[in-house]
Amino acid sequence: MTSNVSDDNELEQLKKENDLLRRTLGQIKGTFTYHDQQLGLTVKKDEKQNIEITKMDNHLLSDYGGLKESEGFLPAILDFVPHHIVFVDAKGIITFCNQQAAKDLNVERDQIIGKHIRELLQIPDEQIAVLESIKSGTELKNKEVLDMNYGIINTRILWNPDGSIKRVIGTFYFLNVIKEAEKQALAGRIAAGIAHEIRNPLTTVRGYLQFLSESDDNEHTKLFSNLLIPELDRANKIISDFLSIAKPAHTKTKELNIYEFLTEYLGKFLKSEALLYNAKLHYELHPLTRKLSIKGHQDELLQVFMNLLRNSMQAKNHAPLEITIKTTVRAQHIQIQFIDNGIGIHTSILSHVFDPFFSTKEEGTGLGLSVSRKIIENHGGTMTVESDVNGTQFSISLPIYND
Repeated sequence: MTSNVSDDNELEQLKKENDLLRRTLGQIKGTFTYHDQQLGLTVKKDEKQNIEITKMDNHLLSDYGGLKESEGFLPAILDFVPHHIVFVDAKGIITFCNQQAAKDLNVERDQIIGKHIRELLQIPDEQIAVLESIKSGTELKNKEVLDMNYGIINTRILWNPDGSIKRVIGTFYFLNVIKEAEKQALAGRIAAGIAHEIRNPLTTVRGYLQFLSESDDNEHTKLFSNLLIPELDRANKIISDFLSIAKPAHTKTKELNIYEFLTEYLGKFLKSEALLYNAKLHYELHPLTRKLSIKGHQDELLQVFMNLLRNSMQAKNHAPLEITIKTTVRAQHIQIQFIDNGIGIHTSILSHVFDPFFSTKEEGTGLGLSVSRKIIENHGGTMTVESDVNGTQFSISLPIYND
């Protein structure tokens, strides 16, 4: 009996306290919403001064402050950021990864979410900045990273109300592009030295050998004309290709109809090469291709596609080689894709295929793709590559010419 009376008194007291709180909140002007994570309740006051106390939404209760919800819509915003942005929880598990980080590190974003950060970066835990922040509880500011992914990293820590770590955000300013530009500048300086110190002596030696080879009484005529002179010409060609990478081109350009260039001028060369190597050539051209033009040097652009064709021939697998040339129109640019079904390029070397003198072929100079990209850049365009076990795709984007 005493217990029931006590319970009734406590219930009555709770009702009075509830009424008091509601009257007190009613004196506050305006509308508001308050979430109490500890109690799991939400208090809301609307324009009519009605006060409602309800259970917190699950997404707020599980991660107060709307972090989960934010991580849901953040990709649409942070995918425009050209740097790496990764969120991890207190255990180092990835909860968010922007598209730039996924692209540069050659992963599928949807597959990397929920995995440990080491699976994304592929480096030891002690070298991972966000794990360092989790361990030490301190943020990193402008830390320079000097491994293969060169750049500047910053971390920020989001704390739970109880003082534990909720998230660590890592932002990585990817400087490999700047590093590549510095490498190209160095290549230019080296090329100038090569041109001055080697090219002139080679020309002199070649001229003297040519003179000797034309002498009837010279027993070494065949040696000069069949071996030494061709080798000097080959060396000179390497120097010329290298110079074309480092120096801006000053070639005359003209208006080129995209459809006619791809199917007629380029097509006659590609078709003859494809026939020679028993390869199939396909075109998937956007209808607007017939009406649009670019401004360029057709012989230089031919060199680009012939370089791509030779690479495809050398990457042929057991299946018959198939080459597809596809065009799409994007804003004021025409994108030309050169696609093959070869063995593909391994991810470990994919980022180096445009580097001067980088080659996996024993007899290759490693200048073909470097020269090709330089030609495209001289035309105001860009050239990129994607590859997997199903083949390789080179994408060339060129500005549409408007007279």
